[in-house]
Amino acid sequence: MPDTIEIQRLELRTHIGVPDQERAAAQSLWLTLRMTPTLGFDHLADDIAKTVDYDQVATELKQLAAAKPRNLIETLAAEIAAHLLSHHPLDSVSIRIEKQILPDTDCVAVEIERHR
Repeated sequence: MPDTIEIQRLELRTHIGVPDQERAAAQSLWLTLRMTPTLGFDHLADDIAKTVDYDQVATELKQLAAAKPRNLIETLAAEIAAHLLSHHPLDSVSIRIEKQILPDTDCVAVEIERHR
């Protein structure tokens, strides 16, 4: 298994949903993100500039989610993957977004994986 950095259940606030009334108010989504950096951990020399700053990633993704309304969590997942692969030294990303929307369920989730 390659070296990975994982962020579990980061809360994102965004306007999302198919009906207009669902998008009207911001709601919470939860993002679990697994990132495979270009350099393995043995090559970092304890230098954050050689790896992925997960605090910066969390800040960027909160801003990305809040930037505009969307209909689908699938769309947001694809946008997050594209952003991460184009702005950070990553070979791959795996993304899970959870939304608490359906009655009698814990959540609805989508998952995607993308590679450079």
